[in-house]
Amino acid sequence: MAAVNGMDEEFDFVVVGSGGGSMCAGLFMRSADKSVVILEKTDMVGGTTARSGGVMWIPNNRFMAEDGVEDSFQKSMTYMDATAGQSVDAPGTSPERRRAYVTEGPAMVDFLVKQGVRLRRIKEYPDYYDDRAGGSVPGRTVVAELFNASELGEWRKKLRPNFLQLPGSLDEFFFLGDYNKSWKGKYTVFKVGLRGALAKLTGKNWVTAGAALQGRMLQQALKKGVDIRLNSGVKSFIVEDGAVKGVVVNRDGRDVRIGAKLGVLVNAGGFAQNQEMRDKYIPGTSTEWTATTPGDTGEMLRELMSLGAWTGQLNEMVGNQMAIPPGRENKNGNGLELSTVSGQMDIANPHSILVDKSGVRYMNEGGSYMEFCQNMLKRNETVPAVPSYWIVDEQFMKTYMFCGTFAGTAKPQEWYDKGFLRKADTLEELAKLCGIDPAGLTATVDTFNADARAGQDKVFHRGDRAYDKWLGDRHHRPSQALGTIEKGPFYACLVVPGDVGTYGGVVTDENARVLRPDGSPITGLYATGTTTASVMGRIYPGAGASVGPSFTWGYVAAKHAANAQNWAGAATPPGGARS
Repeated sequence: MAAVNGMDEEFDFVVVGSGGGSMCAGLFMRSADKSVVILEKTDMVGGTTARSGGVMWIPNNRFMAEDGVEDSFQKSMTYMDATAGQSVDAPGTSPERRRAYVTEGPAMVDFLVKQGVRLRRIKEYPDYYDDRAGGSVPGRTVVAELFNASELGEWRKKLRPNFLQLPGSLDEFFFLGDYNKSWKGKYTVFKVGLRGALAKLTGKNWVTAGAALQGRMLQQALKKGVDIRLNSGVKSFIVEDGAVKGVVVNRDGRDVRIGAKLGVLVNAGGFAQNQEMRDKYIPGTSTEWTATTPGDTGEMLRELMSLGAWTGQLNEMVGNQMAIPPGRENKNGNGLELSTVSGQMDIANPHSILVDKSGVRYMNEGGSYMEFCQNMLKRNETVPAVPSYWIVDEQFMKTYMFCGTFAGTAKPQEWYDKGFLRKADTLEELAKLCGIDPAGLTATVDTFNADARAGQDKVFHRGDRAYDKWLGDRHHRPSQALGTIEKGPFYACLVVPGDVGTYGGVVTDENARVLRPDGSPITGLYATGTTTASVMGRIYPGAGASVGPSFTWGYVAAKHAANAQNWAGAATPPGGARS
């Protein structure tokens, strides 16, 4: 585009970052016949969303209705209030924003389907707090259909890969671990394997989870004329008379000014790859334990702060408990390969508990991964709990996968040599190897075993929720979530509070506009994704509670900007709606 108004280029809308909500915003702008550019600072498109499970938590979505699953605006709001609404000192969530999310999330999904993005729901994926008012046991998840990335042509090489390198859907992946326990598990392994073999013969390149979602979004964005530019990191914002008018990008060693007539949307991630910011806001956590992409370094958040943006929830992250084998840490900045670590679904299986340095079990090992890591960090304030010790027995090792290895297989000697995994014939010996109090560990296991035999965890109620059962072993009895730890040898593995992204950032209103501390919007400036303080507050209510909001607020921002004839001076009081 030609230079205009002191700019080198000008678009109606400028989007910073190519994660979850970016192409959603781009598609809306193109549907309104507006020009839009997406500026991605790395050499790959898709953001952390492409690496993730690619699940969107969308209440009352069209696929629930199609499948006859009960939900409604009121039921969804009841659940939002019972989860996100319980957060303390979390300005990212408010009654107005929660209402907007429950309203606009389903509308966003409808819009994407009309744009040709093939989506569906996972038939069973319970809300993480399904026992709270308004909770859904079938679940509110939306995912993309498997995608043949070869359809992208040359852009295929620019789509950020997913952590799952299998030609299977996410729900098929849930059954792969049953290969040694059920015919359905065996059939799933066969089906996924056959799909992969046929793909090689036909030249297809199936991608799943977040890569499928972002691949389908990229395909439609390119088809609809969204201008997507890689290696285009934004340095700063162009501000005139208090309004954001564009951005400055460094291109080939010189600054390029790109104007935005309707506004700028920032979807540049958080600061999970920035140890200095982690030490300041989330002490006790590490960049070595994050699964985010290299671009998640926080400089855009700092730029927004310099504009006077209000921030909140910076001490929160989407915690994800992780047992990370030696050499698998995030040391190259590309993020952990989640397929080689053990996390929530492994630790929540029967014959498994987590203890601190005193040998005491201090939480329900099932449930929300974000709450799991919050519990670890809180416990560590009084008792050494980072890392904690994952205690299992031979029953577990013979039945379940462990850090990407199959059940019943020998574990690498390096894991033992470096102290990541320890093994002993008795619990007392295991405790001594780990420096754990032997009496504390044996007492904890005795109590847990009694509860496991009875099929009820009287201490932390693991297995009471539908989600706890779903995480466990559907074939195990009397409890899907509980199993004794009594058959040697016994094992202890180090677990740390990892993450898949930060959860705090700039505070936005129900139109996704960035706010100042006094509640007034910064004119022309929108934000979504983990650049923002989450609408979910300090709680993760269900699978996709980061990706869903990223898409939804990207959609909301584009809709607001496209419909605003003149947004200059469009300030509203805190909580005041503007459409």
